[in-house]
Amino acid sequence: MTIKVGDKLPSTTLYRMGADGPEAVTTDDLCGGKKVVLFGLPGAFTPTCSAQHVPGFLSNAGSIKAKGVDTIACMSVNDAFVMGAWAKDQGTGSDVEMLADGSADLTKQMGIELDLGDRGLGLRCRRFSMVVDDGVVKELNLEEGGALEISGAETILEQL
Repeated sequence: MTIKVGDKLPSTTLYRMGADGPEAVTTDDLCGGKKVVLFGLPGAFTPTCSAQHVPGFLSNAGSIKAKGVDTIACMSVNDAFVMGAWAKDQGTGSDVEMLADGSADLTKQMGIELDLGDRGLGLRCRRFSMVVDDGVVKELNLEEGGALEISGAETILEQL
């Protein structure tokens, strides 16, 4: 079943790249008592994700946070090392936290898998964005295929 507005974000562990290697961060810690914009995409270093999706959130980070958002986080079915390297490549700094869903645990629990095995990419996450308030999904923008039409930062700004 696909996650929907009003659902609690599943409790699981994601990973961020720390100074000494991957660091666990639970979705409960990430979202508990906070307003979070979480967006996900099929893969780090892929064309649309690198050229449009992440840059859109970076350029709008100040405006998004000015609307009461505590954290903007990006997740992908990649490992923490890849997400750390991509964060450096994209210059995310403290504006967008890059999180790895390496085993697709959160992706599967949300029911938003994207099978790109025929392209050599394996199981990935559908492109999405959401507003999560104290662990509850308040807004959800879920793309079909690899499209980037409704899950960008501009849509989130209109929803906040």
